[in-house]
Amino acid sequence: MAKLLILLTIFFSTIAAVVASGSAEESRRFSRNISPKSMGLKREKLSLSHLHFYFHDAIAGPKPTTVIAAQAAMTNKSATLFGTVFVMDDPLTVRPKPSSKLVGRAQGIYVSASQEEEGFLMALTFAFMEGKYNGSSLSILGRNAISSAVREMPIVGGSGLFRFARGYAQARTHTVNHQSTVVEYNVYVFHY
Repeated sequence: MAKLLILLTIFFSTIAAVVASGSAEESRRFSRNISPKSMGLKREKLSLSHLHFYFHDAIAGPKPTTVIAAQAAMTNKSATLFGTVFVMDDPLTVRPKPSSKLVGRAQGIYVSASQEEEGFLMALTFAFMEGKYNGSSLSILGRNAISSAVREMPIVGGSGLFRFARGYAQARTHTVNHQSTVVEYNVYVFHY
């Protein structure tokens, strides 16, 4: 009986060790800690950039840059268009005039997410195509209460020169008419 107990203990201990080593091995394959230096990142190379541009959102006219992709059944009864999903591909320029120099595009979605005021959930990427930022992008995910004079939204990431970006974007409505809206953006972003 004692021999059987010893054999069972060894058997189950061996199985537990194999299972534990398999779990640790799988965990190591899923995630691991790495040194920022191994990615070419150095703390002293962190930069703060300020970008200033204008966002042109055309909802009507001969060439709209924003379209309604979906809406809820109750949207037509809502003063705030609650439940409407817009898709955009808006030009970003250096001046308020649409014909001024193009520096990028704002691509993504915004959703009317407030029943009380005009407030949008913005999920968009500023894709730059000018100068040293050509091919780089910044991503925004946040609330845009469009009736406020200044709205602040977080920068949640980026690509290219904006890899590991973080910061914020301030939006101010420049002009609004029945076909389009021009919004001034000041973006402050830390990046490597």
